[in-house]
Amino acid sequence: MNFNSSRSAQDRLTGERVAIKKLLRPFQSLVHAKRAYRELRLLKHMKHENVISLLNVFTPDESMETFQTFYLVMPFIAVDLSRVMRMQRLNHSTIVYLLYQILRGLQYIHAAGIVHRDLKPSNLGVNEDYELKILDFGLARPTEFEMTGYVVTRWYRAPEVILNWMHYNHTVDIWSVGCILAEMITGKVLFPGGDYFDELNKIIEVTGSPQPSLINKMESSHAQDYVKMLPKKQKKNFKELFPTMSAVETDLLEKMLDLDPGTRVNATEALAHPYLEEYNDSDPDPTADKYDDSFESLDLNVHEWKSLSHMEIMTFEPMKPSQAST
Repeated sequence: MNFNSSRSAQDRLTGERVAIKKLLRPFQSLVHAKRAYRELRLLKHMKHENVISLLNVFTPDESMETFQTFYLVMPFIAVDLSRVMRMQRLNHSTIVYLLYQILRGLQYIHAAGIVHRDLKPSNLGVNEDYELKILDFGLARPTEFEMTGYVVTRWYRAPEVILNWMHYNHTVDIWSVGCILAEMITGKVLFPGGDYFDELNKIIEVTGSPQPSLINKMESSHAQDYVKMLPKKQKKNFKELFPTMSAVETDLLEKMLDLDPGTRVNATEALAHPYLEEYNDSDPDPTADKYDDSFESLDLNVHEWKSLSHMEIMTFEPMKPSQAST
């Protein structure tokens, strides 16, 4: 069931177009109430030109007693990367520019201590100038908290998520970026698995079987047993697998699609890669403020989460669309 819906509207004061997302029945359960509060807090925290930000938030309900839903107002973005890729084949300079922006946004998000967890082409907004924003923080979580595996759209899901390790880190997002980069270059989904097992098999066909050192890191004994039972596969030669790619492209792709999250490249390292050489001299981004995630460990009931959301809405200071990082 879809628990939110989005529409575009015009700001009557500025004349600028905005997107309005309605959270439908956000307080119907404990899980929904905490998730709604988390999304509100995350969006309020984001202040980077390559990350969606919150312009305003409001509720039509007049009091806490009648408070049932609320609306998030964000910059309007006409299309997403998935649609852009369906409409046209991207050229090299556009791909590099888009990748640069994805990694800049991720560097900011990760520095704040947040993992997006659901990066995919449809969660990357793009305007007519190919300016990009990372969208949809409905699944994002702080890095310190225990994470379960079933969140990211399957085709862009890191192997450690598929194997359902109990904890993973920000490099799950980098795996997703590697899948997106390959798709931008080739025009095809890299790992179009039909189910979880098919997805993992397609990944291992390319990366080769996990090394014993990686298997030993797996916290799930079921995952260890399953991986050990799989037929042994050798890693494919990326230059042969992607004959149209340059050596610098395949090098970055291999670093992003490293089966071991401990040695996989991070956003900062990827930004310094020769593939993004034309942007390597760009001014460094301002340091992200650390996200206050202390509420994640609170044991509250639905009414208490609802009260926290109501307080955030009542104390929010609206921004004009032109004031948001663009």
